[in-house]
Amino acid sequence: MSETPRATAPYDALLVCSFGGPNRTPDVLPFLKNVTDGKGIPDERLVEVGEHYYHFGGKSPINEQNLELIDALAAELRARGENLPVLWGNRNWHPFTVDTLRDAAAFGTSRVLTLVTSAYASYSGSRQYREHLAAAVTELGDIAPEIDILRPFFNDPGFVGANREQIIAAIDSLDGGAADTHVVYVTHSIPNTMQDASARTGAGYAEQHEDVRATIDADLRAHYGHELPSSLAYCSRSGSPMVPWLEPDVNDHLEELAAAGVHKVVLAPIGFISDHMEVAYDLDTEAMETATELGMQAARAGTASTHPLFISGLVDMVLERAARERGEDVEPVTVGALPAFADVAPAGSCRMRDGEITGIPVIAGMED
Repeated sequence: MSETPRATAPYDALLVCSFGGPNRTPDVLPFLKNVTDGKGIPDERLVEVGEHYYHFGGKSPINEQNLELIDALAAELRARGENLPVLWGNRNWHPFTVDTLRDAAAFGTSRVLTLVTSAYASYSGSRQYREHLAAAVTELGDIAPEIDILRPFFNDPGFVGANREQIIAAIDSLDGGAADTHVVYVTHSIPNTMQDASARTGAGYAEQHEDVRATIDADLRAHYGHELPSSLAYCSRSGSPMVPWLEPDVNDHLEELAAAGVHKVVLAPIGFISDHMEVAYDLDTEAMETATELGMQAARAGTASTHPLFISGLVDMVLERAARERGEDVEPVTVGALPAFADVAPAGSCRMRDGEITGIPVIAGMED
């Protein structure tokens, strides 16, 4: 009698692939040089950006948050009877992905499913990771395991549900609760050219966020019994001021809302899966200071982080993808108006600029 295959087969491991961040003050500038390698950004600009990290003792919260995510995923897999190792590798700081994959290969790992810690499809949120993983595979050569990547999960019920619950908790923390509260959904800004290129997936980066916003708005309406006004704003813009990026900036937007008579806001960081530097500095520090100066009552909603709905949803996606790789007919589960994105990215998708051909290899995508 043949054995029933593991629900996670054919995968030997789940890799959490993240951006990375410094752990101490001496790490900050080397980390930022890794992030900006080849972009010609002068050291004095890196020192200026480094002040965000020095404000927190030179340590990014992202590393501990990734460890918490890994522990939560492993616990959820075990609870479902699956003993799938959960690994961790970063693009820009230790542990580097190539080192993690080298160690995994030494222990006999031959096929890895990768969870990129970005819910949305864009160059910086998806294709850049596919380039990064391709470079790791090239460096490892014949010992490299086969790599698959989990599709963007912005419209997964677990991710959306976790954000909804965090937003409700923030609304309820305000005086008067939902009455007269405006929800400002916030995400990382990207260049307009990157936004245009992201639309090759069928829905651009901004449209993906608007879909999440509309879904949660409908949930809030059902929960509170009335419509809550909302809007989408951006943070963490970088690069040349001559290059157009998605707007409005969250601080400018708060000024506009205050001028329009809004006195209560919830900042909902749906563009981030954990409370890392862009949330801790750009929202908890700068945006909250702006709200205070404007006389606004403000609360910042939590991120999806290790919320049980989010963790359960991610494991559902892992099992769903594994089943498809075994040849089973399993339809992806989503919420909102947009369909699930493809397991294998379309040709030419999510470039830095639409139509630009860089010659940089990618994995988990059709031929470009």
